Amino acid sequence: MRRFNTLALVIFLVAVGALLALGPSGTKKLQGQFLDVIAPFLSHGTEFEKTITAVRVGLASLDKLEADNKRLTIRNKELQAVNSTLRDLETENKRLRKALEYRERASFQLVPARIIARDASTWWKSVKIDRGTEDGIESDMPVLTENGLVGKTTTVGKHAATVLLISDENCKVAAGIEGTREQGIVGGERAPGSSMPPVSMRFLSKLANLQPGQKVYSSGVGGVYPSGIIIGEVREFKVRELDGYASIVPAVDLTTLEDVFVVLGKK
Repeated sequence: MRRFNTLALVIFLVAVGALLALGPSGTKKLQGQFLDVIAPFLSHGTEFEKTITAVRVGLASLDKLEADNKRLTIRNKELQAVNSTLRDLETENKRLRKALEYRERASFQLVPARIIARDASTWWKSVKIDRGTEDGIESDMPVLTENGLVGKTTTVGKHAATVLLISDENCKVAAGIEGTREQGIVGGERAPGSSMPPVSMRFLSKLANLQPGQKVYSSGVGGVYPSGIIIGEVREFKVRELDGYASIVPAVDLTTLEDVFVVLGKK
């Protein structure tokens, strides 16, 4: 160990002596050679540092882009929800405006009502409305929309009433066909399952020869339904053994009922 230390000291002294012997010009030359040796390492170190810096900047930009993307996605969903709500409000506004215009020009005294209940087991038979005796509603009052006849009231409470739909077999409406003297009875028929019962017009003459698209209106016979309320139109006419029979397409879409009018009487 002592021999190694002595050798190192001798080498150091020789190196110092050599540097002193070189003089200023020799020392600079030696420094230049040393710089040439380490220059490539310095260059690579600088490039590596630049690469590391670029990666850090790129990662920061990527994080920002990801955050911006999440924020824009959430905002887009919010705007879609608002847009959908506005479309629904616009549709409802148009529907209510149309109903109000019909009420103003109708020759009947009408009370507006909203559907508040509908049982799946009686979907095609009846609905519940939010009007009752406190609003002047009684049994056997016609119920309609601006598109046509819906049915009539049956059981009536103070603030609610049951409406029997024209698709029910117990709802009978005296009716006539436009452009003819034909008279008959419109009503629903018994149907299995949950499908809409057929609505038909019976007791027509065998010579009626009705055509698809002819309008069907209430005739006023019987005293429940005023004359002139559109019920629907003829889909098909056929002759049976005892009478003429026409299948009817209701003027009102009974599957989407929301608001109706109850006819209190003539204005």
